[in-house]
Amino acid sequence: MITELPGVRVGHWTDPAARTGCTVVLLPRRTVASGEVRGGAPGTREWDLLAPERMAPHVDAVVLSGGSAFGLAACDGVARWCEERGIGLETPAGCVPIVVGAVLFDLGVGDPSVRPGPEAGYAAADAATGGAVAIGTVGAGTGATVGKWRGADAAQPAGIGTASERQDGLIVSALMAVNAFGDVVEASGAGGRPRPAPGPDARWPEAGATFGALESTTIGMVVTNAALTKAGCFLVAQSGHDGLARAIEPAHTTVDGDAIVAAALGEVEAPVDLVRFLAARAVAEAVRSTAGPPATGS
Repeated sequence: MITELPGVRVGHWTDPAARTGCTVVLLPRRTVASGEVRGGAPGTREWDLLAPERMAPHVDAVVLSGGSAFGLAACDGVARWCEERGIGLETPAGCVPIVVGAVLFDLGVGDPSVRPGPEAGYAAADAATGGAVAIGTVGAGTGATVGKWRGADAAQPAGIGTASERQDGLIVSALMAVNAFGDVVEASGAGGRPRPAPGPDARWPEAGATFGALESTTIGMVVTNAALTKAGCFLVAQSGHDGLARAIEPAHTTVDGDAIVAAALGEVEAPVDLVRFLAARAVAEAVRSTAGPPATGS
């Protein structure tokens, strides 16, 4: 669970009637972070500052939200919550919170007129704790579904999930909101279930498709207690996408805006490749914790 890392807090805001919500991850001061987007339909805020060559030294909060592009407004509420508490980058003009956001498309499953906004983001930040994290159809996972490549009628509820991997004193945890075009699949090998093959009724996105009922996206973050640079965090985010591709099939399609932030708390010395190895595993297990068994037919 991601909150087993000291100082990491998670809070949800959920509207079960409208089937949408948002999730906020509050990070300890001076947490280093980077991230990577894959897939063809991303929705993000402040993502450029995560690049290793950018000057932003840390990230204060990460927002995962439903509501498609409208849901990015939830970040404004988190920024206000942080500012009120003096959390952010110190500048001559005052404190500027560094809040990174990513959204998924859930407008087609509930009330599309209801989207997480500033008040929802503020409420999720205010609810954040270091205790147990609710998973499933809560927060950013409230309206999340998977298996949409089979057609809208075949989509199954998914949600938000979390998992951790450890080696000695190293901890790598993931929190993922899974709203994928593909299916959640189990690990291959002994005990793994066969992965269904695409059938003649598969609803593959048309060439050039950007918006519509098939719009999907899996978003989330990896947090580790390792000491990493921004460049190291970028590599960990890349490996997080490897884990996503292990647990979702197909992944990173033109209608998925898959985005992962990777953050390092700087408490434990560890090889970056070991962190990457554990990150891929943690993301895959976090994804699998959100959904039931994969479909067995096409």
